[in-house]
Amino acid sequence: MFRTSLRSSINVLHRSAPSTLLKSRLTAYRYLSDEARSRIQTAVKANPVVLFMKGTPAEPQCGFSRAVVQILDLHGVPPEKLQTYNVLADQELRNGIKEFSEWPTIPQVYVNGEFVGGCDILIGMHQSGELETLLENNGVIPKIEAESTAEKATA
Repeated sequence: MFRTSLRSSINVLHRSAPSTLLKSRLTAYRYLSDEARSRIQTAVKANPVVLFMKGTPAEPQCGFSRAVVQILDLHGVPPEKLQTYNVLADQELRNGIKEFSEWPTIPQVYVNGEFVGGCDILIGMHQSGELETLLENNGVIPKIEAESTAEKATA
């Protein structure tokens, strides 16, 4: 008798498991509304460099955000070419930006509307020199011209 009731319970559980699993997967993903996606897209394209961070550049609320601000400052990104958004002040933005970029962490950096990456990516690009090249090629910072051969000859 115990086996029969156990089997029937397992069968009931087995039949309901896929739909329960499917529902839990569907609720695990938050779908970004068209309005929110449009607002983020507009924000990303509004300035040459856009940083979604925790806190503000003056008062970062996490070490990763602080590191990204310091790297951008080190490269001399002018304040008029940088727009920051505090994701802690807007829960919809905090969740929406992750889905928009398909990147799970914050901070997130965009240059001329293109997603660059988070803190780890920026650190790697800074160390390799790629970040400086990216910022120069996109007109964010001026290119540092090498001394011409004529100037070297006269020196």
